[in-house]
Amino acid sequence: MMLSFFDQFASPTFLGIPLITLALTLPWILYPSPSSRWLNNRLLTLQGWFINRFTQQLLLPLNVGGHKWAVMLTSLMLFLITLNMLGLLPYTFTPTTQLSMNMALAVPLWLATVIIGMRNQPTHALGHLLPEGTPTLLIPVLIIIETISLFIRPLALGVRLTANLTAGHLLIQLIATAAFVLLPLMPTVAVLTATLLFLLTLLEVAVAMIQAYVFVLLISLYLQENI
Repeated sequence: MMLSFFDQFASPTFLGIPLITLALTLPWILYPSPSSRWLNNRLLTLQGWFINRFTQQLLLPLNVGGHKWAVMLTSLMLFLITLNMLGLLPYTFTPTTQLSMNMALAVPLWLATVIIGMRNQPTHALGHLLPEGTPTLLIPVLIIIETISLFIRPLALGVRLTANLTAGHLLIQLIATAAFVLLPLMPTVAVLTATLLFLLTLLEVAVAMIQAYVFVLLISLYLQENI
C-alpha cells in the first residue's frame, strides 16, 4: 500500500485510541522541575534566564493589567515551541499541524481578550469597529468590515500556525524523497539536494520557534487592545 505525503499529518492511534494526547503531555516531561536550592545547575539556570527574558519581552507592550497573563502566555510559548521542535525529529507526529488543535488554542484565548474588553471598557472596545473621522456614508460598511476582521483573528492565528508547519514538513519530505531517488541515478545532484535539505531543516527550526513566538505575540497584542 502506497502512502501519500499527507499521511504524516494523520493522528496515530493505538488500539483505536488517538495518541495525540500522549504527544501533548510529552513537552512537560522534558523540562526539569525548579529546585528549592539557592544554586541551580546550568540547565535550570539557562531555562530560568530564557523564561525571564521572554516574559520581559512579552510584557513590554502590556500595561499592568495584562501582567496577570504572563504565566499563561509564557507557558503557551514553551508548549508550542516544544511541540514544533519535537515534530522535526524523524518518525514523530506534530500536533500543531492539526487545524482543530490550533483553533482550540486560538479561539478561547481570543474570546477571552474580547470578553475582557467588553467587560472593562465596552465603549473603547466597540470604538475599534469604527475609526474616528469616518464619513457618514461609510459607517455601515466599515462596521461590517471591522466586525468580520475581528472574527477572522482566531482563524488567522490557527491557519497561520498550521500552514507554516505543514508546508515546511511537506517540503522536507519532498526534497528528502527527491534526494533518495536521485542518489543511484545522479549522485552529484543528490548531494546538492541533500545540502538543500540540510539548509531547509535549519530554516524549519527557525520557523518552528518563530511561529510559536508570533502566535503568543499576536494574542498579547489583542489583549493590549482590550485592557
